[in-house]
Amino acid sequence: MYGAIGAGLAAIGAGIGVGQIGGKAMEAIARQPEALADIRTNMIIAAALVEGAALFAIVISFIAK
Repeated sequence: MYGAIGAGLAAIGAGIGVGQIGGKAMEAIARQPEALADIRTNMIIAAALVEGAALFAIVISFIAK
């Protein structure tokens, strides 16, 4: 039971994090459209790191139960 709760919290946290990354990237692109490629690259890297941390948290929550 606790493993499922931990996995759910990790998924919610990752969703919030990726949403904020996307939102802030869109704001940055709106302010500086010429920096689109750099912003997009950094956004994808940051989102991948957040998803990796969430996946790690999900695995740990199922192992630790």
